[in-house]
Amino acid sequence: MNIFKKEFRFTGSGGQGLIVAGIILARAAVYEGYRVTQTQSYGPESRGGASRADVIIANTEIYYPEATNFDYLIALTQEAADKSIYDLKENGMLVIDSGLVKYLGMTISNLVEMNLTEMTLERLGTMLPINVVSLSCIAKLSNIVTIPSLEKAIKESFKPNLVDINIKAMNLGFELAEMSRL
Repeated sequence: MNIFKKEFRFTGSGGQGLIVAGIILARAAVYEGYRVTQTQSYGPESRGGASRADVIIANTEIYYPEATNFDYLIALTQEAADKSIYDLKENGMLVIDSGLVKYLGMTISNLVEMNLTEMTLERLGTMLPINVVSLSCIAKLSNIVTIPSLEKAIKESFKPNLVDINIKAMNLGFELAEMSRL
């Protein structure tokens, strides 16, 4: 058996739904039969304060539940990038919202820049599902879970009236990931 452990961090500001994104990724990984931990942190503000969700996915025991050295980091704000970039593994992948993150304090060899907020608003007519767009993008780039598992986790995480827009957001995230590989 090939042993692996992957650490993910979703970071941005409160209101972007990144904690929900972490929970959905963790749920999808459980459907795949992996061992998973999911932790979160957010400021006292419900909107606009710092927010992050960490997910560890492994096929063996996880001895420490918090992510400390990320394989994948998605940063949707400048502050989020500034706080987390130094904990990205040397060969880790950083995905940034290029409309909001303008400066990186170091060179990242595996950098994916996409204007996630603008594309979400333009294509879906609302910024609310930015979390699912971001999640789906990183899921596609990492190949950590299958599309059926992710779709099932999304459907189980939202009220019925929000499922359709979030499935559209998932597909947009996949499309953006594919475009970033070109």
